[in-house]
Amino acid sequence: MPLNLFFLQLFFGLTNGCFYVLLSLGLTLVFGMLRIINFSHGAIFTLGGTFAWAAQEYFAVNYWVMLLLAPIVIGIFGIIIERVLIRRIYGLDDLYSVLLTLGLTLIIDGAIRSAFGVAGHSYEQTTFGTVSFGPIMVPLYRLWVVVFSLLVWLAVWLLVERTKLGSYLRAGVENAKLVGALGINISTLTSLSFGLGMGLAGLAGVLAAPIKTISPVSGENILVVVFAVVVIGGMDSMKGTLLAGIGLGLVESLVRIYYPEGSSVIIFVIMGAVLLLRKQEMKKVEI
Repeated sequence: MPLNLFFLQLFFGLTNGCFYVLLSLGLTLVFGMLRIINFSHGAIFTLGGTFAWAAQEYFAVNYWVMLLLAPIVIGIFGIIIERVLIRRIYGLDDLYSVLLTLGLTLIIDGAIRSAFGVAGHSYEQTTFGTVSFGPIMVPLYRLWVVVFSLLVWLAVWLLVERTKLGSYLRAGVENAKLVGALGINISTLTSLSFGLGMGLAGLAGVLAAPIKTISPVSGENILVVVFAVVVIGGMDSMKGTLLAGIGLGLVESLVRIYYPEGSSVIIFVIMGAVLLLRKQEMKKVEI
């Protein structure tokens, strides 16, 4: 493979890694703050892309408007879901959150199929052109996805780790009753956390719409990979999510170059190896 095509393929892997980062960031935020395993994340990704496509197709709303509007609408939807459904299962076994969010996935996917059919939809992308890095011609839109995704990750990390609101969220995870006794509205914080996680998934869907076919199964396909990213990076580690998402996107791309048949399973091979290593480390700690 020519060197310029090799680096271009790696760049495509970096783009996919950034999608993994945004999606897994939302999962990590919801689990880290609320201890809820959200299996509806993939459906919300699909919903974000479908919103962007439908707004352009039926109302001529452009990409930049939907990049701002779709995450806000989906975030509000997430807040409603948290208040009506999710808060009823706090403190219960994880199986309840799995079943509830799987049911929510079926409802969202069914609504999309009923409204827009089962076939995928291609977003009519505005021509962004390319930018040259020496002999490598990089699609400008994919470069935008990489830069924007990293900025979003940084903004969320700063919000959680470096602001008073973030300190309230982290304290609420450790001892909700004590934080509530100090006059802080834990109910509002948990709703905002869930809404933010859902909004990030919707944002990833809008970003993906111009370069990926959005269909009712899009979320199912990417959710499996994103859960692997979260397991490898750590269920409550945003830094781990960043490194795992980008790293796995690049590894997946490299395997696709030299052994295309293995590109769909390499992430799960790595996940299995990581789980085995962690198990060995836990045994050593116990000894």
